[in-house]
Amino acid sequence: KYTTFSIFYYWINSRGQNVSIYSRSENVDIPSGKENHTATISYDHRVMPLHDTSSTGTYYCTVKWNSIQKMGKGVFVLARGTGYVDTCHGWEILITFTVLLAALSMTATALLLWKRK
Repeated sequence: KYTTFSIFYYWINSRGQNVSIYSRSENVDIPSGKENHTATISYDHRVMPLHDTSSTGTYYCTVKWNSIQKMGKGVFVLARGTGYVDTCHGWEILITFTVLLAALSMTATALLLWKRK
């Protein structure tokens, strides 16, 4: 009864619509002596590169047996138009701070030498 099932990959877009990505049917043979035992089989599906920001949504996998349906928890994917942008400005801050300290140091030294004269 449970050896024939279908796997469905789909996503729910920002409008709440189900968009089918891929589906397939499976027929798994049960080895002798393994009847009436729970088995786990992993199935991977690679999502192709996202084309634009409209691909943002929650992606799901559902498995259907005769009258039983099991749905995965889903994975939320945020598609951005510009890709990943590194927001770390560590080097810029360090260089700016060093230049500022050097300028203040030279100014203080010049004032001390001027005051001595």
